[in-house]
Amino acid sequence: MKKPKWVIEKEQGRRAAAAETVWLFGIHAVRDALKNPAREKLRLIVTKNAYDKLADEIELSGLDAELTDSRRFSAPIDPQSVHQGVALQVKPLNWGSIDECCMAKDGQVPRVLLLDRVTDPHNVGAILRSAEVFGARAVIAPHRHSAPETGALAKTASGALERQPYLRIKNLADAIIELQNMGYLVLGLDGTADMTIEEASAGLLNRPIALVLGAEGPGLRQKTKETVDHLVKINFAGNFGSLNVSNAAAIGLYAVGQA
Repeated sequence: MKKPKWVIEKEQGRRAAAAETVWLFGIHAVRDALKNPAREKLRLIVTKNAYDKLADEIELSGLDAELTDSRRFSAPIDPQSVHQGVALQVKPLNWGSIDECCMAKDGQVPRVLLLDRVTDPHNVGAILRSAEVFGARAVIAPHRHSAPETGALAKTASGALERQPYLRIKNLADAIIELQNMGYLVLGLDGTADMTIEEASAGLLNRPIALVLGAEGPGLRQKTKETVDHLVKINFAGNFGSLNVSNAAAIGLYAVGQA
């Protein structure tokens, strides 16, 4: 019997996901990936100089390193990449579900970031670093119109990609509703909002809070604005008020951490 179209498409999607790999590069990003037992590591290309810097991690990983000449670096990455003489082919990480990552546990009150059409890998890498520093439980973004795991993202994250859950889900509005059902207060950052982030989170230090950040320029989509609990803004001292999205993420996490 002929398989239905939806079954065929689902199987094709699974095969594509299984075949997907990422090339990480740069000393910090590769070192942390080599040390991460959850990361499936496939192939390591390294110069002699970089090998000397990573010798302990390479031995621990059990990988057979492929030595290459620094003048003819043979890894299939952008020649303009600042690879520092090392590239590692890996499988993307699987962090599990929203429920698994974002449920309150061990007496800790969780904080979460959601990204609405933030596609620049450098911004997302910086957001992952801030999320790790301020103890966010996860960074969540839709599969479409978001930054996938790439070498550029991992290098900007400077190792945080290996430790900070980065969940890519099907639908952002559904993820917001799921968090609300888990008890989260979900705040969307919008420069035109009437309420400040401090006002919306005042006295809620023991309440799970999720912050939604939009792309620079277009900001949050209308559907996102309609789904969050409140739209909030970061107060600015002067008339000009505009922040890079990664800076806004860091300030927002700090603000709700002091509620």
